[in-house]
Amino acid sequence: MEEPKLSESKEKKFINNKLALKILFIGFLIVLLLIPIGMIENLITERSDTASKAMNEVEEKWSRSQQVTGPFLIIPYQVTYENDKKMVERDIRYLYILPESLQINGNVKTEELKRGLYDIIVYHTPLNFTGKFSFASLSEENISAQDMLLSEARLVIGITDLHGITQQVQGSWNKRNLAFNPGVNNVLTSSGISSPVQLSLEELSEDISFSISMNIKGSESITFAPLGKTTHVTLESDCITPSFCGAFLPEKREVAESGFSADWTVLHLNRNYPQIFRDRTWSESIQNSIFGVNLLLPVDQYQKSMRSVKYAFLIIILSFVVCFFTEIMHRRNINPIQYLLIGLALCLFYTLLIAISEHLNFSLSYALASLMTIALLTLYLGGILKIWKTAITIGALLSLLYIYIFILIQMEIYALLVGSIGLFIILAIIMYCSQKINWDEPKIKNRE
Repeated sequence: MEEPKLSESKEKKFINNKLALKILFIGFLIVLLLIPIGMIENLITERSDTASKAMNEVEEKWSRSQQVTGPFLIIPYQVTYENDKKMVERDIRYLYILPESLQINGNVKTEELKRGLYDIIVYHTPLNFTGKFSFASLSEENISAQDMLLSEARLVIGITDLHGITQQVQGSWNKRNLAFNPGVNNVLTSSGISSPVQLSLEELSEDISFSISMNIKGSESITFAPLGKTTHVTLESDCITPSFCGAFLPEKREVAESGFSADWTVLHLNRNYPQIFRDRTWSESIQNSIFGVNLLLPVDQYQKSMRSVKYAFLIIILSFVVCFFTEIMHRRNINPIQYLLIGLALCLFYTLLIAISEHLNFSLSYALASLMTIALLTLYLGGILKIWKTAITIGALLSLLYIYIFILIQMEIYALLVGSIGLFIILAIIMYCSQKINWDEPKIKNRE
């Protein structure tokens, strides 16, 4: 009676050691599969960089993102001072005057340009500027009229990329036509157009109205600086995926299947710079007050692909756990090499996803890549286990897992919450199933 007990004990020990080695090897394979996962992440980054380069090439030839600053008035003035040698010198400095009111209207028409596999969104829009300048507070600057070079005053509009101007800029100043020329260099903008306005002393005692119209083109985004004491910007567009950006969101906005409309109203009290100044200390504050809209493509497949890869480790672990439990419960042996092949098939899913999503939308690409991967693994496990019902069940579980991951990818705000709850439920199921398994019973029963 003692020998069977010893034999039984040895068999239990052998089974336990074999299972422990199997678990250790599966763990080693999981760690090993981090290498192809990392390679896939690098591939996504590389393809995303290629898409960015394609976008930059198109932007260089079309026009870049446009930031419109202005119009604003620059008045040179003379400063007389005594130098170290007690000699009187004169210096030219500049006074910046921002408009009392500023209204900007635009109708942004978008189109998609192809560069290889990639679609780049660009736009063109007419912009109409109206408003007025007031010189009522000019006396507070303590600059005499004799020192101001009013005949050299210029009206300036900052434009980020002058390649985007498609027509001659038309405008009027106090019922006089404006003649714009390129080339500006001031504390507010380093790129733009300007026109002489030749102010007179009589004009400084009244409000001067202006009207300017231009046509510009650009890519990705269009933004504005709220230089008016009251700035009102109205934009309409056929873009259905706008992202409003900058320091101010529109007071009114409407996004529909046909496009969007948005209205911004910004007061001088809403930003941190005055209407009249003479130095560059306010340039940073002006940049911080920029607002506008980003015109986005409907899908960023590389971003979503990268998010899906973050869950690859989870899918591999759960798939290996299911296969291991199936191996134990059905007394089938799955070779470590077969585990490796299963893991590589799971990694191949992401390569398929990236490749297909460059030609189709992401949702359809995800569905196709999932179906191909699940079908491959179901057929493979069916051939290994020789139990097609179990293989189909594993395929169904993988389908649920891929659906769950897809839902997480689509979420932004609740992704962590839903992901944590989902993992808790999955772990609970695994713990429940594990306690149903008697890890050394199979061999003992066979011996009896």
